[in-house]
Amino acid sequence: MADNQQSSCCSCNGDDRHSDNRVSELIPLAIITAIYILALIFNNWLKLAAWGWGEYLVLIPVYLLTGWEILVSAGKNIWRGQIFDETFLMSLATLCAIAINEVPEAVAVMLFYRIGEGFQEFSVQRSRRSIKSLLAVRPDTANLLINGEIKTISPQLVNVGSTIVVKAGEKIPLDGEIISGTSQIDTSPLTGESLPRAVKLGEIVLAGTINQTGLLTIKVTKPFNESSISKILELVESAQNRKAKTEKFITTFARYYTPVVVILAIAIALIPPLLNLGSHQEWFFRALILLVISCPCGLVISIPLGYFGGVGGAARQGILVKGSTFLDDLAAVKTVIFDKTGTLTAGVFEVTEIVPYNNFTEAELIKIAAQIESLSNHPLAQAIRQYYGDSQSPTLIEDYQEIPGCGVKGKLQNRTVIAGGDRLLHLEKIDHPLCDVGATVIHLAVDYRYAGYILISDKVRPDSVAAIEALKKQGVQKIVMLTGDNQTVADRLAKTLNIDEYYAELMPEDKVKQLEKLLTPDNRKVAFVGDGINDAPAIARADVGIAMGGMGSDAAIETADVVVMTDSPSYVSRAIAIGRKTRRIVWQNIGLAMGIKGFFIILGIFGLATIWSAVFADVGVALLAILNATRISGKTVN
Repeated sequence: MADNQQSSCCSCNGDDRHSDNRVSELIPLAIITAIYILALIFNNWLKLAAWGWGEYLVLIPVYLLTGWEILVSAGKNIWRGQIFDETFLMSLATLCAIAINEVPEAVAVMLFYRIGEGFQEFSVQRSRRSIKSLLAVRPDTANLLINGEIKTISPQLVNVGSTIVVKAGEKIPLDGEIISGTSQIDTSPLTGESLPRAVKLGEIVLAGTINQTGLLTIKVTKPFNESSISKILELVESAQNRKAKTEKFITTFARYYTPVVVILAIAIALIPPLLNLGSHQEWFFRALILLVISCPCGLVISIPLGYFGGVGGAARQGILVKGSTFLDDLAAVKTVIFDKTGTLTAGVFEVTEIVPYNNFTEAELIKIAAQIESLSNHPLAQAIRQYYGDSQSPTLIEDYQEIPGCGVKGKLQNRTVIAGGDRLLHLEKIDHPLCDVGATVIHLAVDYRYAGYILISDKVRPDSVAAIEALKKQGVQKIVMLTGDNQTVADRLAKTLNIDEYYAELMPEDKVKQLEKLLTPDNRKVAFVGDGINDAPAIARADVGIAMGGMGSDAAIETADVVVMTDSPSYVSRAIAIGRKTRRIVWQNIGLAMGIKGFFIILGIFGLATIWSAVFADVGVALLAILNATRISGKTVN
């Protein structure tokens, strides 16, 4: 099944072929089922036909058609030394049934198992369609603009820096910046959000989203294999390679369970007759019933299906979980740590005030700031350049250096310019009148003389308050914010969002140290939510690393265990809810299977269960577990 799942993520055509194969498999299975039903109806007549061999002549071919793969698999495993698995248990039980002339029951075990597999495949396809919906957004062509003419080519052939045109109704084939036009774009294929988003000149749009209204001209910023949709497909393809602890537990459980059942069946068949508690045939029949009841089909089928449904259901809601193990980790999260900028806040900065000192003017201060920040990619630097205007001619900066978590330093026209936070001023021993101005600030100094500061504001994301409230309602015990901003800014935001704890003025490495202090040795997991490249170390160190992936950095997305495609913090609580629902249903299946099987095993030992009740107990448990597992891919309520 794993191979099928992976191949389905590789190409849509492959999934279509898989669908055709399923249809071709259903027809013979339906014919076999019809033959079996007719054989049951005319069973008495068959037993008398062909000198008493009629039943065997009709049902043995049906048995081989339905169970041949299981028999071959059991034989191969025995040859490899892997004796005790579910195929061995089923083969042993059915062959023993044939040996005591219970051929219809033997066929029933194999046939119902095949029908159960059909239900499982249907459920897997339902979950797979949730994941496949991502593949539907894979762009097939790009309209490349060359010398005023449009050429339609494959997105893989478009180079970074090229210009493409996207018409209304078309998929955006590559990540890029809008250089002409305005429109509404449908981001639901990536994020699950139903409302379109307005875009305009200068904004970044992502491959896989759909242009709804206007004509957009886009400058390509990433090659196709590094685009958002390409990375998402890679995540989906690798998601099933990681198994949850519960899923691994079932594999280990089956390894020990099967030999225990076989030994118990042998004991039941041999010991009571030796003690004169009944005939050999009677106790052999009870042992056979025990073998049929004990087949762990419900567990083996439904547990992986449950996790697959969880991953598929999350993908449909714009949450990519990189493996089933992280669904269990999400369910156990009790502490959530948020990075501030770009996560709880939008990371969209605006210059709100310019305060010059020491005979500098506002115009001089913003010009110096824009020049020294011209080589920086930091959001604050971009806000300053945008305010000043990017049309200024490039300025030669000598001895330029970026000081992580502090600011930048360099020489402009033989003058040493320093731009950064209060910490940088103290490092450079520059006298300044204010340390804490109560907002995000860039201080400037020219030739080690304080020149003034620029206030920059960051907008709180609209759903940040609701996100914190939802997490607390879920029982998350502690919500923490980490930021490089000053204490005053951090304190104000923490009170606004009702955050339990915050730690301010942190360097990137300080975030990891603070995270490690919050990690606990017990099973209460700690999740870290971030979006920037400086968050990648903390995302990697957390029990569950969550990246705000819609516009987050590649490093954060690649490092994370869970990627939220909307850049919406409220989706963190949704991811936790999916993890908890998945775990709850998986353990319901375990309890259901073990409880019912245990009950019928006791009945079988005391001779109160027939082989037909054994068959229906085994198949019924499997079908109930499968149907229960399909609920995971449904709507998840926090």
